[in-house]
Amino acid sequence: MNPEDREEWRRLHPRTLLAGAAVLCGVAGGVALPAVAGLSGDRPLWQAVAWVLAGAALLVLGGTVADWVRLRRTRYRVGHERIDLHTGLVQLKRRSLARERIRSVDLTANPLHRVLGLVKVRIGTGEHTGGESTLELDLVTRAEGERLRRELLARAEAASADPHHDGALATVDPRWIRYAPVSFVAPALGGAAVGAVFQVSEWFGAQGEVIDWIGDRFRSVSLVWMLVDLVLLATAAGAVGALGLWIEGWWNYRLEREPGGTLRVRRGLLTARSVSIEERRLRGIELVQPLGVRLCGAARVDAVATGLAEDDDDKHADLKNLLPAVPREVADRVAAQVLREPEPPTGAPLTAHPRAARTRRLRWALWSVLGLVALLILLGALLTPVLLYVAAGCALVLTPVALLLARDAYRGLGHAVSGAYLVTRSGSLRRATVALQRSGVIGWTVKQSYFQRRAGILTITATTAAGAGAYDLYDAGESQGLAFADRAVPGLLTPFLEPVHTPEARPTER
Repeated sequence: MNPEDREEWRRLHPRTLLAGAAVLCGVAGGVALPAVAGLSGDRPLWQAVAWVLAGAALLVLGGTVADWVRLRRTRYRVGHERIDLHTGLVQLKRRSLARERIRSVDLTANPLHRVLGLVKVRIGTGEHTGGESTLELDLVTRAEGERLRRELLARAEAASADPHHDGALATVDPRWIRYAPVSFVAPALGGAAVGAVFQVSEWFGAQGEVIDWIGDRFRSVSLVWMLVDLVLLATAAGAVGALGLWIEGWWNYRLEREPGGTLRVRRGLLTARSVSIEERRLRGIELVQPLGVRLCGAARVDAVATGLAEDDDDKHADLKNLLPAVPREVADRVAAQVLREPEPPTGAPLTAHPRAARTRRLRWALWSVLGLVALLILLGALLTPVLLYVAAGCALVLTPVALLLARDAYRGLGHAVSGAYLVTRSGSLRRATVALQRSGVIGWTVKQSYFQRRAGILTITATTAAGAGAYDLYDAGESQGLAFADRAVPGLLTPFLEPVHTPEARPTER
């Protein structure tokens, strides 16, 4: 008999039914009020309430029965070589993963799950093959989830024991919350809040009243100052929302290295998350600095690893985040600890790019502003002269801003080889410094447009099986970029190297 066949089959926990019923009750409660309002128009109120209650009871009962059937038809077992999952309501699905291929066991529990003591377990192989490379157990007890995580990620610990690097690498510091309002999330949340107010008012047919109320509040204020005040209010609302999201997402945060070589990130106030990344999947780190965060001297640390975006759900789960926005020195220290390096590769001095790269960015900036202004002038000539004044204002305001951003983007360009890592940096609104293992580079792509050829520059891309899959070195000198690629991965581009003179470059800023 196969040893796997002797393993005990397990089932999801029965409290799964309570979780499903609670969600259905919430859905029913959310639609009950508008349903009663709609049905009471041509019938008595008591009758409308009765119909809605009957529909809600049918929804909850039917959903609970379906969950019960799913619970009865779902079972799993963990063998010595494989983990098997059998499930399905109408069509039975049999899934099996080899234990040696398992690379991640992530646990998630929303507030309802935490009250019931349950977690969702997601087991992945680290391959980009969609849902076929993952198994989900929805839901098991917290103790069972932790047992599965420890058992499935168990590795030989003899070679990886390192008291200097094992244990906690970073824990939450409440002072980090000050960087939340300066992220790109704040203005996005502010705009979403304004849109939500108008959308909800439209549902109730009161959008006109809302607009009139806003107009009454600013009756004695000029149009310009009214717009400024509304933007400030939306920004303040977005900042409050960003603070709330930070507290929910990063409270109870802890980054630790477990014996056996697994990085574990635990975080979340209401929804608890536990993400595990095997170090043998790690190919480097990315230091991310959005403009507002960078101006405050902070940075975020992301992992460059294989298998962190396996399907559409995971792409929005921030599985790669190792550290929220923190002071730059803290980010560098944690990056060095994660990579087991004495000094952070992201702090290495970078080689600057030729001045042709600066000219290229300045031209992009000017053409972008010119295109917008030309469009406004055309619309103003066709529709209303007011747009001509808007075009003039955009030209006066956006031109210096675009030029400053272009110059900042050029000053941020840089590259270097630091020990076992190649380092590239680029961007202004979102500056990213990537430290990628040289051994993880599987190929180079060299791109050169007509205008780049005239300027004597090129873009070279390092291809890897981890992270985004490709990392660019933008607008480097021809001989400079090829020499960098050859030094980072010796021999791969040697036949294509040919000395080319490029203008002298200036030192880059950190």
